[in-house]
Amino acid sequence: MELRELRNFIQVARAGSVNRAAQELRLAQPALSRQIQKLEHELGVPLFARHGRGVRLTGAGSQLLERAEAIAQLVHETREEIREDRSPARGRFTLGVPPAAGRLLIAAFAERFQKAWPQTTLHMREGVANSLLEWVLDKRLDVALLHNPPHLETLNIRPVLSERMMVIAPANGTKGQRPPKTYRIRDLGGLPLILPNMAHTNRRLVEHAALEHGVRLRIKIESDSVAFAKTLVENGLGYTILTYAAVQDELARGTLIAYPIVRPTLQTRVSIVTLQEKRAQKFTEEAGALLHDVCRDLVRRKRWEGAQLD
Repeated sequence: MELRELRNFIQVARAGSVNRAAQELRLAQPALSRQIQKLEHELGVPLFARHGRGVRLTGAGSQLLERAEAIAQLVHETREEIREDRSPARGRFTLGVPPAAGRLLIAAFAERFQKAWPQTTLHMREGVANSLLEWVLDKRLDVALLHNPPHLETLNIRPVLSERMMVIAPANGTKGQRPPKTYRIRDLGGLPLILPNMAHTNRRLVEHAALEHGVRLRIKIESDSVAFAKTLVENGLGYTILTYAAVQDELARGTLIAYPIVRPTLQTRVSIVTLQEKRAQKFTEEAGALLHDVCRDLVRRKRWEGAQLD
């Protein structure tokens, strides 16, 4: 039983006529009839019942048609997947990044991406961790860079680096208070904090550390926007907890001050996340590897301040 014979059998079944199928396939009608007879002889059952207007499937023919169509579709999909892996990527690739990391890596990543896949449109989206996670699960992102992603069976998680969390204070202090040079976890309970809501991974990270040390946090304002939190701190309305990379522009301008958290340090892990699928596209894997290389290169060149490679 050959694939060509199965395809020709499918054509006859769909046409309802050997003659019509032969015309569509551009084959001689006797040659197509011999192929059908060969299949019937090989299987030992009639596949078609002949009538005046053409042919109709027998029970055995209907069963073979179902299997033959499945085989033909599988062969087609296999061919397309192999071609896709061997040919330059086309279409669209969507990457999701958090605000601070995005500003650090977008230029380097976009430049290298365009050189590697000039025929592919790069779409970049910025979002906080819980939004990025939702977009990955909904297949709105091909790859995302996430802080402390949850370990779900549906996700591929590749750790890249860790960032140290800092207490971020206004340059002029808050209400005349003069902060120390460093903070411990137990000191956080005495600060008026500006943090995102509990859906955010970094808020849960801080809350978990406080709980382990018997500290109750004093949340004065919830801000899901990093930019809003920084503005509020600059205006003396409280303190926030962010990575160094998130505030390095403000530190350079002298509008904010970052204080390390010590004994113990508080770190957030940054990972590359994709959806776990049995047929992971080679292109997505290669683009994720490129993102990994860009991140590591930024850390090695000390362009990603406060980060350590995992």
